[in-house]
Amino acid sequence: MAQKGVQLDRETFSCSICLDLLKDPVTVPCGHSYCMECINCHWDGEEVHSCPQCRQSFTPRPALLKNTMLAALVEELKKTGLPAAPADHCYAGAEDVACDVCTGRKLKAFMSCLQCVASYCETHLQPHFESAALQKHKLVEPSKKLQENICSRHDEVMKMFCRTDQQSICSLCFVDEHKGHDMVSAAAERTERQRELEGSRLNIQQRIQEREEDVKLLQQEVEVISRSADEAVDESEKMFTQLIRIMQERRSDVKRQLRSQQKREVSRVKELQAKLEPEINDLKRRDAELEQLSLTQDHNQFLHSYSSLPALSVTNHSPSSNTRPLRYFEDVTEDLSGVRDKLQKVLRVKWSNISLTEVRVLRPQPEPDTRAGFFKYAREITLDPNTAYKQLHLSKEDRAAAFKSYPELYYDMSHSDRFTETRQVLSRESLTGRCYWEVEWIGEGCSVAVAYKSISRAGWSGRFGENDQSWKLDCFYNEYKFVYNSVITPVSGPRSSRVGVYLDHTSSMKP
Repeated sequence: MAQKGVQLDRETFSCSICLDLLKDPVTVPCGHSYCMECINCHWDGEEVHSCPQCRQSFTPRPALLKNTMLAALVEELKKTGLPAAPADHCYAGAEDVACDVCTGRKLKAFMSCLQCVASYCETHLQPHFESAALQKHKLVEPSKKLQENICSRHDEVMKMFCRTDQQSICSLCFVDEHKGHDMVSAAAERTERQRELEGSRLNIQQRIQEREEDVKLLQQEVEVISRSADEAVDESEKMFTQLIRIMQERRSDVKRQLRSQQKREVSRVKELQAKLEPEINDLKRRDAELEQLSLTQDHNQFLHSYSSLPALSVTNHSPSSNTRPLRYFEDVTEDLSGVRDKLQKVLRVKWSNISLTEVRVLRPQPEPDTRAGFFKYAREITLDPNTAYKQLHLSKEDRAAAFKSYPELYYDMSHSDRFTETRQVLSRESLTGRCYWEVEWIGEGCSVAVAYKSISRAGWSGRFGENDQSWKLDCFYNEYKFVYNSVITPVSGPRSSRVGVYLDHTSSMKP
């Protein structure tokens, strides 16, 4: 009760604004007391001066004088060693374990005692550290389940464990109901179960590690699948673009041929028309003369004139023999119709054969260390004319390149993939995973590189080895240099006109 009284005294002599003991206490007209500085600061921010507790307002602002009696009482309380009141967060809430000894507002429990079956705050726990008898008690983290350690039948602490019935019991249970059973102390059973628990944890941790490794491999598989799908989409888009371009070119050719043939046929017909028109006019004139002669009344005159008529001239060309049905255009449309039907059949019948390649991600294999081992990952590389620098001439099979002083006339000189300033060319193939190929050269040497497809094609920024998008090996004058991001690393090796390139990378690259 004394402790409660001290706490009440402290609350009585505390300022409700700063929540600390009163300093230079003053009393406002309504009877409530505050620190002089606290109430003045409070009123300085208000237009209407009122009490922070009862809200009674005062007009005008009261003149405040120090309450000397109250100040003396506060100083006397300080001298008696008034304990500091616990902060609000030290009191037990609904979710906390409360001290079983505290009266009034209970503090949070600091520890729980399994022997006492009680929880204690830090202050009430002190006897367990000071008393030799209490020091033997088992202290644990604060628990709300202490009553589960009490036998419901005998109201005693359960310190034993019956292995026969697999349950915790008290000493009276052992005598009454579990006599002859396999019995051990709760601590011994805990030790045994703890050993099993640790074994289970090790097993679980090992399985976690294995599963995490599986997840990592699956994530790699997802990345490879996504990357492969992106590359397949890119390649299919290029192929469809090529097909569309070929079809457009063929369409233009057919249209041009049709128009050319149309022009020739029209010209032929007009030429015949021009030859026939004078003959028609002459025939019309002769017909008019004959009509006039037929109207002559004098028989002798008619006979004389008729016998003197010149013979009808024979034409050198027979228009009727030149007239023929123009089936050229129909033949073209029939041929195109046949091509269309065949293409539709190919797309309909053969399309099912175009399937996505199954992507498999295997566990890492040992790196090869022999040429035969490298050849297991051999890839055939062909060069892409659309990327070649204008003075690089490619062989017919696109397997070799040579630098010439004059530019090569490629199909599309303005292609966006073409290197504009550097003597470089990329492969058609995108390379992923493990790949191996060999490069052979004639002359002083060459540079072999691998690069991401996103490497710049314009200017010198796309020069192999001078950026973080490519790796280059220079093979010149009996020396080798590895270059990446403009950093040069000398590489030792025998002089040779052939070099093997082994790539182990999960991202899409091109040599």
